[in-house]
Amino acid sequence: MTGVDEAITRAHRQEWAQVVATLARRLGDLDIAEEMAAEAFATAVERWPVDGVPPKPGAWLTTTAYRKAVDRLRREARREEKHKEALMLSDPPEPVGAIDDDRLRLVFTCCHPALAMEARVALTLRMVGGLTVAEIAQAFLVQETAMGQRITRAKAKIKAARIPYRVPSREDLPARVTAVLAVLYLIFNEGYLTSQAGPAAVRGDLTAEAIRLTRLVRELMPADGEVAGLLALMLLTEARRTARVSAAGELVPLDEQDRGAWDRELIAEGHALVRARLAAGEAPGRYQILAAVNAVHTDAPDARDTDWSQVLALYDQLARLDPSPIVRLNRAIAVAELDGPQAALAQVDALPLEGYHPFHATRAYLLRRLGRSGESRAAYDRAIALAGNAAERAYLIRRRDQLAAA
Repeated sequence: MTGVDEAITRAHRQEWAQVVATLARRLGDLDIAEEMAAEAFATAVERWPVDGVPPKPGAWLTTTAYRKAVDRLRREARREEKHKEALMLSDPPEPVGAIDDDRLRLVFTCCHPALAMEARVALTLRMVGGLTVAEIAQAFLVQETAMGQRITRAKAKIKAARIPYRVPSREDLPARVTAVLAVLYLIFNEGYLTSQAGPAAVRGDLTAEAIRLTRLVRELMPADGEVAGLLALMLLTEARRTARVSAAGELVPLDEQDRGAWDRELIAEGHALVRARLAAGEAPGRYQILAAVNAVHTDAPDARDTDWSQVLALYDQLARLDPSPIVRLNRAIAVAELDGPQAALAQVDALPLEGYHPFHATRAYLLRRLGRSGESRAAYDRAIALAGNAAERAYLIRRRDQLAAA
């Protein structure tokens, strides 16, 4: 990959959402905003190799997309109002509504309650989060083609139902916040351990942006327990980021991490949020429970000090809210620590997660503990084949090869 190609790829990852957000605010149309952003990136592919990468790629892309939008509106104008609209674009109105931040405003706008929950989350991840269709499909555990169709149908429904681009008022926020939190959580997860092949195992730009936006949501909705829970979960997870990948580029599992390298300020902030939610005395939601699980892990001075009985109790509580196969897979890891690998394996083998690489990695670990080396090796092979993250693949390969040499 050339330097220009790398610059374009980096700009797409870092600037896509901001370009779309700015255009959507100015144009009042999400679909056109995305189309013009795509055209601007296509122009960058043609121009940057000749003219060089501009000093401010994001500003260049926004300006280029904006000019293309003006030209398009003028070409398509059939009435006086269209001409006026094109002229007004040169001096866009100031942002309105309860949300000052461009990107967060667009997240709330895209999470329209007229769309099904999964559709609004997927559409927002694509248009605002800057995630690829493949990355979104991985998050939902579906095929890329199916996810592409889902996003296309969501856009079609917006057009057919004439759902307007409207900045949500403060009264609109409660009806949209569940989807907004799901979007921010999935953006954070993609940054925490990127699902796609490439040199970067962790994308700090995504985790940092997800945390920034979640802090803003908390400022808007300070009494919402799930907002606080998600922020705590992100902080406690982000605190371990520098210890998660070795100097050799290999994933370091939780029980092997250097806990002295964890960010104690983030951990303290996350623990304080968890304690505040416990003191509130309200029934916790999904994010609050996951934050509490992470609080247990980050409270242990050593992996051997982990209170697995508390972890299991929390996963039991979570399973009552969300009895999904992934929750049950994570619960089984706690079962292995308390009741042994055989009991955990029986639960894991019953889960419908054949296409999910952590399922096979967990089976490989449990089979390894049971001394069933051949089956463990086969499970490692399957996990390696499905994993897209280079650091994770390196870890799984090493563990498999150690098993083969044993």
